[in-house]
Amino acid sequence: MEALRSDKPSLRQALLASETGIIAEFKRKSPSKGWIKEDGRADEIPLAYQQAGAAAVSILTDSHYFGGCDDFIRTARLSGVTLPILYKNFVIDELQLMQAVLCGASAVLLIAACLTRQECRELIRKAHDLGLEVLLEMHGEEELDYADLCPDLCGINNRNLGSFVTDVENSFRLAERLPKEAVKVSESGISNPAVVRALREVGYRGFLIGENFMRAASPGDSLRQFIAQL
Repeated sequence: MEALRSDKPSLRQALLASETGIIAEFKRKSPSKGWIKEDGRADEIPLAYQQAGAAAVSILTDSHYFGGCDDFIRTARLSGVTLPILYKNFVIDELQLMQAVLCGASAVLLIAACLTRQECRELIRKAHDLGLEVLLEMHGEEELDYADLCPDLCGINNRNLGSFVTDVENSFRLAERLPKEAVKVSESGISNPAVVRALREVGYRGFLIGENFMRAASPGDSLRQFIAQL
């Protein structure tokens, strides 16, 4: 297993060191809205995000709902992306963790709603054994006890997985309920630089933004303009 270890840059450290904390997402399709940018290229957009000032990149690898694949991460790395890359999928077994390492990811998303506490604990342990960091995603108060499983980053998803309704107030409401030492990430529904500034004031260091940039003609330019307003 030693050969599978990742030497990629740390997502946690990148967010702690960043003035913006933006995790720009390569997301071609949405389960609720269909194709966002069907012709989006993994050898262009992630690198454009890096050049525009992103702290990190998230790449969807689920094919059915998001039109992604593992090769998108490999392609992004080959294009010159050196930022931390988050492997974003519905990760439920160890094989997916190995795939994340092999394609060049730095960190993996685990979703509390998809896992029991024991399953999540074991996947975090295995991810760390493989040299991957873990962004643990929670949606509501009933999942906050997962935060004591020692993930590297704690994410709050502002999108309800059942209704797909997005409400950024979810991040504000749950901020104080997360461990004080946690590196907090707000996910989904962020389209205004003022919201990022307000979230930083309540303790968030990472902001996962995808659709807002991917719907633009040039996602990289859209990110650059967003950062300028910060």
